Amino acid sequence: MSRQAQVPDTVTLHVPFRIVKRGGRKEMRLPEGNALPRQADNALVKALARAFRWKRMLESGEFATIAELAEREGIAFTYMARVLRLTLLAPHVIEAILNGKQGPEVTLAQVFEPFPLSWTMQRDEFSGQKRGAHRSPTAAEPQNLCL
Repeated sequence: MSRQAQVPDTVTLHVPFRIVKRGGRKEMRLPEGNALPRQADNALVKALARAFRWKRMLESGEFATIAELAEREGIAFTYMARVLRLTLLAPHVIEAILNGKQGPEVTLAQVFEPFPLSWTMQRDEFSGQKRGAHRSPTAAEPQNLCL
């Protein structure tokens, strides 16, 4: 006397996740505690590579001004200036971006926004802590620095 259990026609599986845009692509974000292996954000890596390449070209004397370099590269001066600011990022932020270990809040659009010049404050800025708690000069503001 064996009874076979009936197999249901439909099985529903609930997996909590969100879809977020990251670097122009869609990414699945799982709830806290569950993580997918991270990959480097290609848009951020490409922007960093461009920034340091352009910085090298300017420092070598190959081009006298950012405007001259922008004209040669065929891009807008304002875009080049925003990208060049990425060379002011702290080494730990750059390393995290290159290794794909930056936080989900670190996107190309976010690093194009003015950010603190202090590497300690950048750690706070790019680790998901709230902005504006303490105000410091940003890469977009004029400053008087004594080196």
